Amino acid sequence: MQTIHGYHRPADLEEALALLNRSDTPTVVIAGGTRVAAGLIQAGEVVDIQALADASISSADAHVSYGSLVRLQDLIDSEDTPALLAETAMREGPNTLRHTATVGGTVAGADAESELVAALLAHEATVTIARPDAQVDVPLDELLDDRSLLDGGIITAVTVDAGGETASARTGRTPADTSIVAAVGRVVPGGFRLALTGVGHHPLLIEQDDIERLDPPGDFRGSPAYRRELAAVLSKRVIAMLGGAV
Repeated sequence: MQTIHGYHRPADLEEALALLNRSDTPTVVIAGGTRVAAGLIQAGEVVDIQALADASISSADAHVSYGSLVRLQDLIDSEDTPALLAETAMREGPNTLRHTATVGGTVAGADAESELVAALLAHEATVTIARPDAQVDVPLDELLDDRSLLDGGIITAVTVDAGGETASARTGRTPADTSIVAAVGRVVPGGFRLALTGVGHHPLLIEQDDIERLDPPGDFRGSPAYRRELAAVLSKRVIAMLGGAV
């Protein structure tokens, strides 16, 4: 078990960022505390942002913005939440976890099997990151591809485009099990926005024509070839549900 040498619960964002960016003390952020914070094994000091992070949900101009401390169950219960996000958030874990886990933590963790992160990709999520010198908005797909964009920063909000018809398909060992591979899609001008889980180190935004070039990791639930075949079948199923040709 990792020993935590320092625990901090700052009252404001400026203090949190100052703690996080100390050059002589590797430090990581925690929020809901349902996952081991990335980098904790190398750090040993944590900054708990529960006293300062935003837990509000707001809607404007067909976009919905979630403060980083919004609990997953609150996301599900909000009437502003798109159906695909509510559906996939239900699969992040049991009720007890959903009342503790946060939107910001789910994005920061970017679990390869997170159907919610895939759904956020389909909904063109933008992640707001506070840094000591500025606040920046980063498309979620860019953040997943380059985790260094989060270095020294704290996620403060996640904003999605709430419009567009959506669909999902998944395969697991049982209906209640974590999916081996899942596909989610959304109709956008000119086509579809498709995201997959279980085929990379994090959920992937992908073009259908690129699926055959995927090189998924394998485990006891399925080989790379099996996962690649699932990705092709489930993607076609989602696109068909959205009225596209397969």
